[in-house]
Amino acid sequence: MPNQDSNSSGGIWLLVLFGLVLMIIGLPLLYGGVQLIGLGGSWYYALAGAGIIISGFLFALRRRAGFWLYILVFLATIAWALWEAGLNFWPLVPRLVAPAVLAVIALLLAPLFPSSSSGKRGPFTLAGILVLGLVATAAYAFQPHGVIRDTVAASQAPVPAAATASSTDWRHYGRTPAGTRYAPIGQINKDNVKDLKVAWTFRTGDVPAKGAEDQNTPLQIGDTVYTCSSTNIVNALNAETGEPRWKFDPKASAPLWQRCRGVSYYQPAADAAAGGTPAACTGRIVMTTIDARLIEIDARTGQPCADFGQGGIVDLKQGMGEVKAGFYFQTSAPTVMRDLIMVGGWVWDNVETGEPSGAIRAFNARTGELVWAWDLGNPAITKLPPEGQSYTRGTPNVWSTPSYDDALGLVYLPTGNATPDFFGAERSKAAEDYTASVVALDIATGRERWKFQTVHHDLWDYDLPSQPALYDVPDGKGGKVPALIQVTKRGQIFMLDRRDGKPIAEVQEKPVPQDGGAKEDFLSPTQPYSVGMPSIGDQPFTEASMWGATPFDQLYCRIGFKRLRYEGEFTPPGPTRSLQFPGYYGGMNWGSASIDEANGTLIVNDIRMPQFVELLPRAVADNYGPSAAHDGLGTQLGTPYGALKNGFMSPLGVPCHQPPYGTISAIDLNTRKLVWQVPAGTLQDTGPLGMKTGLQIPIGMPSLGGPVTTAGGLVFYAGTQDYYLRAIDIATGEELWKGRLPVGAQATPMTYTSPESGRQFVVVSAGGARQSPDRGDYVIAYALPKAP
Repeated sequence: MPNQDSNSSGGIWLLVLFGLVLMIIGLPLLYGGVQLIGLGGSWYYALAGAGIIISGFLFALRRRAGFWLYILVFLATIAWALWEAGLNFWPLVPRLVAPAVLAVIALLLAPLFPSSSSGKRGPFTLAGILVLGLVATAAYAFQPHGVIRDTVAASQAPVPAAATASSTDWRHYGRTPAGTRYAPIGQINKDNVKDLKVAWTFRTGDVPAKGAEDQNTPLQIGDTVYTCSSTNIVNALNAETGEPRWKFDPKASAPLWQRCRGVSYYQPAADAAAGGTPAACTGRIVMTTIDARLIEIDARTGQPCADFGQGGIVDLKQGMGEVKAGFYFQTSAPTVMRDLIMVGGWVWDNVETGEPSGAIRAFNARTGELVWAWDLGNPAITKLPPEGQSYTRGTPNVWSTPSYDDALGLVYLPTGNATPDFFGAERSKAAEDYTASVVALDIATGRERWKFQTVHHDLWDYDLPSQPALYDVPDGKGGKVPALIQVTKRGQIFMLDRRDGKPIAEVQEKPVPQDGGAKEDFLSPTQPYSVGMPSIGDQPFTEASMWGATPFDQLYCRIGFKRLRYEGEFTPPGPTRSLQFPGYYGGMNWGSASIDEANGTLIVNDIRMPQFVELLPRAVADNYGPSAAHDGLGTQLGTPYGALKNGFMSPLGVPCHQPPYGTISAIDLNTRKLVWQVPAGTLQDTGPLGMKTGLQIPIGMPSLGGPVTTAGGLVFYAGTQDYYLRAIDIATGEELWKGRLPVGAQATPMTYTSPESGRQFVVVSAGGARQSPDRGDYVIAYALPKAP
C-alpha cells in the first residue's frame, strides 16, 4: 500500500521545501564550478552542483528519482573526497560533512514520496548510521590531527649540554648569549607539572593600545624580575612574590609598532678592586625605546645611571641622518657583551627607498661612548660618519636579537632586507650581498669575519627574524662542532659552523621560478635550500590543499587559488596577483627556537599563513591610500610600484588552505630528523568571522612568541591564539598541562629558581594574542604548591 504519510500536505511541502533548498545549494556550486573548470580546476563542483539542482527539482516534483540522484551524488562525493584527500581528517571535513547532513535529511524524507513501498526502517537506519558518523566526526575534531611522532629519529643517548650554566638566573633575552632558551633546572618536571598553579600576578598598568603589542620576555637577576611594556615602561618585581619594587617610565612614544621584547642587564666589573672609582650603578638595566634612545637605569632603584650618556640616555638617531617619525627605532633587547652594548634597529620597511641605515653600533656600557660601528654600505666608517654625512641609507637592518660566542669573540647578526621589500632593481651591491644573512662580527672591533646568505635578492620579505641559537653538535667522529642554528621565515633551518659560517648540514642552490615578476627588476636564478635539515611547513600548495569551513568557501578558495600565480615559495611578485607561501610572517618568526641542551633537541613553532601580493603601478598606488606596516599597501615610494598584500582568506575569515595553520616541532640535532610535530592551539578564542567558538578544537593556529625548554623534560609555550600557557613533553610532543590566561599571549615564557625559597617559577607576559580584541597588562608566574 502507498505510505500514508505521502498523501499528507505536510509531507508534500517537506519534499518541496527540501527540493528548493537543494536547488539553492546547487546553484552556487554549479556557477562557481563552471568558473573553476574555466581556470583549469576540478570538475567536481560543477558536476555535483548540476546533480544537486536536478535532484532538488525532482524532490520538488515529489519524484523518487530525486532521492536516488542525490544519493548517487553523495556516494560520488565520498569517492572524490577520498581520492583527493585520502584519510586526512581536516581535508575531509568540508568535503563530506555538509553533503552528509543533506543525505541524512534526504533519507528521512524518502518515505514521504508517493507510492513509496520501502517503509521507514531502511532509510531511517541509514540516516541513523550517518548521524552517528557525524557525531563521531564532531567528537574526533577535538583530537589533534596531523600529528607526527617518529621515535626512531630521536638519538638513543643524551648528549651533554654544550655549555653548563652555574646560575639559574634568566639574564639574557634567550637566557644566555647562546640564545637557546634552555633552563638547566628541573624542579618542575613531567610528573608534577600537572600541579602548577598561579603563584603571583602583576599588572603593569600599560595595556597595549591599537598598534601596540606586549611581546616581552622578562629578565630575572637574583631576587628581582624585570619586565617592560609596549611603551618601554620597566617594572622591577620581587621574584618570589611579584610585588613591585620600582617603576621607570621613559615617556617613549612612536606613531606605530609599539613593543618591547625585552631589556638587558650589565654588571660592571669591580672598579674599586682595581683601584678605580666604583660605578655609580653597580648593576644596570639596559633598554632601548620606541623613539630610538638607549637608556641605562640602576637595577636596584630604577633611577637613570648619571655616568652613562647624557643623564643615562644616548640618542640613537645620531649619525642616522633624516629620521621621519616612526621610521627608525628599536623593538628587540640590546645585546650586552663584555663592556659593550650593541644595537641595531627596526625600520618602517616597504614605505620608500633610502630609509634610515641598518648600521650596527656598539657603545661603551659604562659611559655610553660610541666604540665602533659597522656600516655594511661603507666599511670605512667605523664610528660616527663624517660631518654632514650619515650611515649608508637603505641598507639591511638587524631588528631581531643577535647571539654571541665570547670564547670565539664573535657576535652573530640576523639581517633583514633592504627597503622596500617587494622591488629590488635599484638596491646597492651591499644590500644584495647582505640581505637575509647571518653575519659574524668581531666583538671587540665590529669588523666582519664571515657571512652566509639565506635568500638571494629577496623580494618576499624573507628577512631573518629569529635569534641564532648556538649549540655544539656531533661531528660524526666522536667530537663536536660549534654550530649556529638559524631558523627562517621560509621554514628552512640552516646549521652553520659558527667559526667560519660554512654549512654543517648540506645546503644546495636550487633553480627557482623566473617568470611573472616586474619587468624592471631581476630575479636570482637559484636560492639556497638547507637539504641537510628538515624544513617546516613549506609544503607546496595545490588546488586540492585549498580549504574552507563549508563547500562554498572551499570552492571560493579554489577559484582564488587558480586565479593567482603560484610556483612555490619563490613565486616572483609582479603586476599580476601572486600567492606567497610561506608568507612574510613565516615560517618561523621573532619568537626564535629553543634547544634542549641536555639532549640536543631543537624546538620550533611555525606560522602557516599565505598572502597574496600584487605590484600596483605608481599612478595607481599613489591614489590607493597610506602605507601599512604589513598587510595592506606598501607604498614603495621611489620605485615604479606599490605593493598590495594581504592574507589569502575565505569570506568567513578562515585561511584558504587546509589546517594546521601553526605547529610546534621537535628536531633531533644529532640525527637531524623530525621527531614530532603537533598542532599549536585550538579554536576556543577565535573562529570564523573573528567570533570565538568556545571549542577546544586543536586545529593548529598561527603562533607568535617562542618556546622554552627545561631540564625537567618540558617545553613551555604560550604564543597560541587561545589563552593558555602549555607544558609539552619534550620527548613526545604530548600536552601535559595547560593554564588558562586572562587574555592571550604572544611572548616567550621564561623560568628561574627563586633564591628566597628555591622554588622554580615559570613566568609569561599576557597582553593579548595577535588579532584578538582582548587586551591586558598581565605578568603571571606559575609554580608548584609550597611544601606543607
